[in-house]
Amino acid sequence: MRDRKAITPVLSSLLLMVIAVAAMTIAIAATYVITDNLHDTMGERFIIEDVWFTTDQISIYLRNVGKVSMKIAAVYVNHTSQSFTTTELEEDKHDWLNVTYPWTSGSVCLVKVVTSRGTKGVDYYTAPS
Repeated sequence: MRDRKAITPVLSSLLLMVIAVAAMTIAIAATYVITDNLHDTMGERFIIEDVWFTTDQISIYLRNVGKVSMKIAAVYVNHTSQSFTTTELEEDKHDWLNVTYPWTSGSVCLVKVVTSRGTKGVDYYTAPS
């Protein structure tokens, strides 16, 4: 009879180890998912190198200086969403982003470019006279 009573502590210890291993597996998986997304978000960087005002259009020259590819999600001119050509930039690549906007000569435009991960570039530009 003494040997039968020893089974309960062994099974409970084994059950606690299985629960601990399962909990750590879930914690490691969650940490990986969170840090992977954080890495992409923090690695996304771009600069607006040049802005040209042409007939009913603003052309913005973008350079991806980050460590991940990026996709432009929205462009705002003077706090109003504008239509634009879809642009995706790989690492160390650059391209023109064409925005349809009927600007007026000598006006100051607040241009804001937002990526799909939420990174934004904002600055004021003056249209030529």
